[in-house]
Amino acid sequence: MKLDILAFAAHPDDTELSCAGALAVHIKNGKKAGVVDLTRGELGTRGTPEIRDKEARDSADVLGLSVRDNLELNDGFFQNSKENQLKLIESIRKYRPEIVLLNAPSDRHPDHGRAAQLELDACFLAGLAKIETKVDGVSQEAWRPKATYHYIQSNFLMPDFVVDVTEGWELKQKAIACFKSQFFDPESNEPQTYISSPDFMKLIDSRAQDLGHSIGTKYGEGFIKVRNIGISDFFDLQ
Repeated sequence: MKLDILAFAAHPDDTELSCAGALAVHIKNGKKAGVVDLTRGELGTRGTPEIRDKEARDSADVLGLSVRDNLELNDGFFQNSKENQLKLIESIRKYRPEIVLLNAPSDRHPDHGRAAQLELDACFLAGLAKIETKVDGVSQEAWRPKATYHYIQSNFLMPDFVVDVTEGWELKQKAIACFKSQFFDPESNEPQTYISSPDFMKLIDSRAQDLGHSIGTKYGEGFIKVRNIGISDFFDLQ
């Protein structure tokens, strides 16, 4: 299956918190999008890997994703190694996305910045024909996405552009709510964490409103370019 957009995520729920609104809007407009989670989030304080597997599947159904895979790298300890690069290259060549969304280049959680560089390196290497990969014994053709963009996570980073996600905001909220083990639940007896407080969800909402306000819409999600963005007409810009 060929995708228009592929989003990588160090942990299940990274994309929901950061770029699910943009994915929802593009899917609504007829694009095919998918998510590849690098880990199962097994070091998370709350819940279990099995619970998060189900939550990720539920979120994928809510958003209408065409694909949701998990590479099962080691949460907290994965490295930007040849072995892991090859796993990501296989996913890129399998789905041949035009656009790839990456973790934030730096963030509160060290996995995010490390994942971002791993993902970026894999996007480049996937286009080198002399790197051989096979899936089920079948050789894959080289493929390099046309564009890569970092989404913004816990720490605020100044975006290079903002996507109007107003039409996808309700679906984003529903997708986040699928991860009941991770976020605010007044009935939960598990330890409170940074992301399980009600204030954290207020941050997600207020940031999206602020970014939306900056472009004259209700909600927005920010992205950081990897290379300069080219246009042929000033009027392409909103």
